[in-house]
Parts: sequence; C-alpha cells; structure tokens
Amino acid sequence: MNRDQPSLTDDVDTALDDAGLDAAPRAHGEELIDDDVSGGSADDEEHNAAGIVDPYAADRGEAPRISRAKDVSVQELLHAAVTSLGGSERPGQVQMAEAVEKAIRTGEHLLVQAGTGTGKSLAYLVPSLLFAADMDEPTVVATATLALQAQLVDRDLPALADAAEPLLGRRPRWATLKGRANYACLHRVRNGVPDDQGELVAADDLSVGAMGAEVIRARDWAEEQAERGGTGDRDRLEPGVSDRAWSQVSVSARECLGAQRCPYGTECFAERARFRAGDADIVVTNHALLAINALEGVPVLPEHEVVVVDEGHELAARVTSVAAADLWPGVVDRAATRSRSYAGEGDAGELRLAGERLRQVLADAPAARIDELPDALLEALVGVRDAARAVQSGFAASGDREKEPDAEAARRAAKTMVDEIFETAERILAESEHDVVWVEDRDRGGKILRIAPLTVAGLLRDKLFGETTVIATSATLELGGSFEAAAGAFGLTGEKAPAWRGLDVGSPFDYAKQAILYVARDLPTPGRDGLRPQAVDALVELISAAGGRTLALFSSRRGAEEAAEAVRQRLPELTILCQGEDMVPTLVRKFSEDSATSLFGTLSLWQGVDVPGDSCRLVIIDRLPFPRPDEPLSSARQRWVEKNGGNGFMTVAANHAALLLAQGAGRLIRRSTDRGVVAVLDPRLVTARYSNYLRASLPPMWFTSDRAVVTGALRRLNEPAPAQPD
Repeated sequence: MNRDQPSLTDDVDTALDDAGLDAAPRAHGEELIDDDVSGGSADDEEHNAAGIVDPYAADRGEAPRISRAKDVSVQELLHAAVTSLGGSERPGQVQMAEAVEKAIRTGEHLLVQAGTGTGKSLAYLVPSLLFAADMDEPTVVATATLALQAQLVDRDLPALADAAEPLLGRRPRWATLKGRANYACLHRVRNGVPDDQGELVAADDLSVGAMGAEVIRARDWAEEQAERGGTGDRDRLEPGVSDRAWSQVSVSARECLGAQRCPYGTECFAERARFRAGDADIVVTNHALLAINALEGVPVLPEHEVVVVDEGHELAARVTSVAAADLWPGVVDRAATRSRSYAGEGDAGELRLAGERLRQVLADAPAARIDELPDALLEALVGVRDAARAVQSGFAASGDREKEPDAEAARRAAKTMVDEIFETAERILAESEHDVVWVEDRDRGGKILRIAPLTVAGLLRDKLFGETTVIATSATLELGGSFEAAAGAFGLTGEKAPAWRGLDVGSPFDYAKQAILYVARDLPTPGRDGLRPQAVDALVELISAAGGRTLALFSSRRGAEEAAEAVRQRLPELTILCQGEDMVPTLVRKFSEDSATSLFGTLSLWQGVDVPGDSCRLVIIDRLPFPRPDEPLSSARQRWVEKNGGNGFMTVAANHAALLLAQGAGRLIRRSTDRGVVAVLDPRLVTARYSNYLRASLPPMWFTSDRAVVTGALRRLNEPAPAQPD
C-alpha cells in the first residue's frame, strides 16, 4: 500500500456492507457468483484439449501455453455475434473490438469513448471471451448500473454464446457476481433477525405495517427461490422492497455465520453461487466490488488479468463511495443496546452516553465541511471511540463464539456495529489530509458525520491499473475533446503512471442532422433565487411547441418541483410528471408510454434514461450542472488542486459540469431514427470563458440560439406524419 494514499483497510467491511458486498476471504474458485444468469454449461472440461498455442504468450514475455480454444479471430466472432442479433457490424464497433484485442495482447490500458449506438458491449465482450477461452481464466466486466448488467446477461452474452459455441467447440459460460448482502440469507429468513436486545425476531412476529409486509413478502420469495433452485438475488425480487426491509432477510460479510457453521450452508444462495465462480469465462460485476477486490486485495473475484470497466465515467465516484463511511448518534445508541449481553451494562452504558454527547455536539454543528475538528466534536469522537474500544474488549472477554448458530448470529450482528463505529471514529480522529470530513443534515434522522477520500486516483493507479490490464469505456469519457480528465481520475497521469491509449470510435448517429443544440442566450444567468420567470416562459414555449414529449433536467429537486407546478398551470392540457411523485422506473415507464407526457427530475434522470422515439423529442437542461460551491468533496478537491498549482475550477467543477451535460444531452438521440432538440436555458454555455470546453464535450449537434427556429422545428416534429398513398 502506498503510504501517501489513504487506506481502505479500516473501513473495508463498512464499505462492503454499504455496497452490499462480501469481504470474507475465499480460496480461488469459491468467489461469489450469481448462478441465475449462467448461460452455458458448467460441466468440467479437459484443459488444453484443442492443442492451440496461446497467441498472447509471446507479447507477455511468457513461454507459450496450450489453449482449449479454436483459432477464432475477433472479426469472425464479432460478425457471428452481431448477425445472431439480426444486425451488422458498425465501423466504430469493429475498430473498438480490434483495439480491445490489442490492449489485452500488449497489456496497454485502453480508454475508449464509444457513442450511443456503437454496439460497444459486443466490441469488448468478443475479445474478452476469446482471451478467457485461450487463457482458461475469466475476464471481469464491471458496470455501474443494474440496467447495463441486465442488458449484458439477458441479451448480449446469450447472443454471443450462441454465436461462439460452434466456433469454440463449447458453449461459453458467464455469471453475474454480487456481494453477499445482495442475496437473501436463509438463516435470517427462517430464524429471524436480531432485535435491539439481541434476540432473533421471526418475520411473522414483526409489527404489522408497510415494512413488516415487505419483509414477509421477501421471506416468502426467498423460500420459493430455495425450493426451485433460484438465486435469491435481490434484483430478481419484483416488485422490490426497501433497503430497511431487505436488511431483515440478508447479512453482511461480518454478520455471516459461514457455510460450515450455518445450518443452511448447503442451501446458501451466496455459497452456491461461489461454487460456480471458477467456471465462468465472463464475470459481470459492479464497480464497487471491483474496487474492493483491487484496492485492498480482498479476494471476492476470481483470479484475472483483464478488466473491462463499462460506464467508466462513474468508476472514480463509485470507488469513492465504497471508501466513504458514516457515523451518527442513532447507530451508536443501537450498538450499545445490542451489546449489553456481551459487554455488560457498564461498558454498553458508556457507549450510549458517548453517543448522546455526540448528538448534542452535532446538533450545534453547521452542515458543512470540517477542515479542523472543533474541540467539542473532537472530545465527543474520542469518547465514542474509547467507549467502542471498551465494548470490543467485552466481546473478546465473553468468548470467541457462541455454540448455538442463532446466538452467534445475534452476537455477530452486535459486534459488527461496534467495530464499524470504532473504525469510523478512529479514521475521523486521524484528520488525514487525504480524507474529507463533513456534517450533513438529513431530512430524517438528524445530522450525520461523513468521511470520504479526497481522491482515489493513486489507489486506482497502484491497485487496479497497476495489477491488471484495464479497458475503460463509456459514451462520455472524453471531456473537452480530451481523455486527460478521465486519465487523471484513474491515476494515469504524472510520474510512474502506466502506459495507456485513448480512442474515440465515434457514433453511428448523424447528430448534425438528427439534433439541434439550442442555448437560450437571451435569458439571464441563473442565480440562487429559485426559478427565473424568463426561464419558465422559455420552458412553456418549448414544451408547448413539442406537444409534451419533454425530459426536463434540473440541478435541484426544488427547481424541478417549482417548474413542474408552473408548467402545469400554464399548459393544463399536457401531463407533467415530476420526480418524487412515484418511483423513478414507474415515472420513466409512464413517460415512454404517452408521447404527450413530460417528465421533470434531477440527477438520477441525467443518466441511464433510455426513451427512444416520439416520447422524447426535447431535452431541457435548466442550468449548467456545476457542483454547489459549498459541496464538501468537490470544494475540498478544488482547493487541493489550487494548492498544487492547478486550476481548481476547470479541473473539478468544469469537468463535473461537462460530464453531466454530456450525459444529459445523451438522453435525446438513442436510435438512428430519433430527432429532437437539446435546450440549455443557461447563457453561460455560449458566453462564459469555459463555454468552448463544455460544448466540446457534447455530441456535434447543429447549434442555434434562435428560439423561433427551435420552436418551429419542434412543431414540425410534432405534426402527424402524412398518410402514405395506397
């Protein structure tokens, strides 16, 4: 571990729990794999059966080894896979596939920007599969979202397997890897979850209410999964349940009894999935689990040499989230209550008092970044840390393990909470220059202390890019016409940075003909005083011309709600949906099903919304999405860049805005037949000194600042197509 970088060790289990991941060390071949999506046979095969010399060995400086795979080219398999989906290769797709194959062969990292419609998933899956088959080890594919995981395992990998089977002589195998907390725990399902007194409470004994109903439904579903050999994967539970309800039927790595000790170990969803890990050619996982495996060497992934990071623009943020930790009075109080049976009333009582002192101090603390711990907060944190340490000693004195599994489950749950409190308090008290600490005021639950690393670039460079060959791809890796921002976030710049190559394979879409970029140059610059009346006028005029069909993206929830109410009053004939009125997937479905509907929302709608066709003809962005000046992490990062002689605004704020702008604008053109307008109601996109940088991050749409031109185009798009002659 580089001593100049923050370590995740102290908080790895906490981060894993938050991400739903498993930190328990396992031998190779026992990693956590979701068997629900295994597309091919899991039968054992003879190694080196085909007698083909490994084509990658010479480039890696290794002696040739025998491979099981037939001599199949990337071009041949890509053609077969695309044909099986009823399509044809695209120039950018072929270029990307060849570049990925070269990166795997040479070990040079590759950053690939591939626009929507390129077919980038097959472009990296094809060479990844060939490498995995040749080397008899999996290639890991990490995504940021469940939607992309579903696309890979439900569509792309089955099509690739169908195409590859006759060429490779066997059916390829794949699996989705999830963390332990993503799977139902049969011990909790059948024996209950510990209450605040450490007693196991069965689902039937839960109080009647919305959460109790959710827990019972999740428990019944888990039993059905066990009966029919299902996966127990939370993402297969429809409709889903709240995080709080799911926690009643799942466990973290620290809370798990282990397969040998648990009475349901032979049925365990996670352990059964683990067993299949070594047989996969392609392992699909998430950024968070990849981070744990790489940064701290926790062996939750099968051994691998190649990693593909899709949605790569999200990697640094997801890794930062994994490395973050929280501390608040409520969790201290619950930990004290649960610990009484193991540490005694005295030490548990001291921990409760320490939590109360922390509550009193936080009540008077402003919600802001903390550059130096105030004396009162310092004293309160020392009290929490020392009290937690005393309780930990009480656990040790009470014996290593309970004899009965139910008692051990309750003990582990209590000890996990205490351990996490101690580790987080200790980390905050260290006041490391590599960490950022702040107080946040939550809508529910009061104030909370948060800590996160200032940067994860060095960790990514040393532990991910320094240990494996990485192909990172996204539709928005290139900001301001350069890969430098992404490379910097990955730790690929500066001295001792590993070699890498950037490649933009373009997009099959003709943006200049399919899309208009309209910037409302005549509007006043947005301020902090809420929605501008002139912006409301522009919203109404544009949405009216489009006949609805609008995805309106706002920088704040309040802005979205005020705009939705204003437009509803002035355009009562149109349906306006607003984020917060229903679950996001439900809102997106309603938006896509009715072309006269518009959807207003905030950050979660800027990325991942895929609504092609007539339902989305207009994307409105209310203002340039810079981070708030008082946002703790971004403000600390800007200050750090400036301290080291850089331009903090451009490095942090402008890159943040460029990425979100590119993602938001990308909601418009999803197919080659899509047409429409991206309207930015912020004149700074053409007037500010940084405007060229931001616009260079957007697709090459036809540009105008003439609203009459734009409303005319929208009205023409809204006109019904002329009837075709018989």
